[in-house]
Amino acid sequence: MEFVKLEISGGIAKVLIDRQSKLNALNAQVLDELESCFLELKEQAEVRVIIITGAGEKAFVAGADISQFPSMTSEEAHAFASRGQAVFSLIESSTKPVIAAVNGFALGGGCELALACHLRYASENAQFGQPEVKLGVIAGFGGTQRLPRLVGTGHALDLLLSGRMIDSEEAARIGLVNQVFSQAELMTKVEEIAEVIMSQGPQAQAFTLKAVYDGAGLHLSEGLKVEAGTFRDVFDTEDRIEGANAFLERRLPKFKNR
Repeated sequence: MEFVKLEISGGIAKVLIDRQSKLNALNAQVLDELESCFLELKEQAEVRVIIITGAGEKAFVAGADISQFPSMTSEEAHAFASRGQAVFSLIESSTKPVIAAVNGFALGGGCELALACHLRYASENAQFGQPEVKLGVIAGFGGTQRLPRLVGTGHALDLLLSGRMIDSEEAARIGLVNQVFSQAELMTKVEEIAEVIMSQGPQAQAFTLKAVYDGAGLHLSEGLKVEAGTFRDVFDTEDRIEGANAFLERRLPKFKNR
């Protein structure tokens, strides 16, 4: 792959978007490569956690490649939005925790990519925004849907209607990112978090993600049914027996991811 690099080590997969001349902006090829990468990771049993980041110090992903917009027809725009949504939904639906390590600009499609991840950590120089209205268009890769669900309608509309950028501290305050680190320690801290995640039950984590996302947007009573059903399903795994036995025997569990 030309723009998306994949490195797997010790159960952690690092997905690096490397198109620095365009501030890692998303075009059709980058979307294709991201899709291929996540389809491959889906089949990699040894991978427990996935980290997405951008190459260089300036940008996570600065957005979609705007150079294609002037000549794009409405039907082509619909296809482009649908394509981006499909790739980001593939990321969101991963049964393995996906962490965005946001270094620099995460604007437009870059912010939407971070939103599709399960966890988001940012460096102090990170900038977030949905500036599409400044171009006379709207967010098309999930921003109008995921952002309100994450930070609330008020904060989301503030960003979606003004097009303004916010720094990492404000992003943390409104709940857009989980935590902020210095630029120098961002990847080290994210890897430490990944190690903690990997020490827990992988089947339990996969079912947790399923319960959270399947229940999102449902009435509480319906969401609780989703949770109860998922709680039932996790009891069909071997890992839950190992987890209980390890607790009772006062030892660390040896999960087998089955």
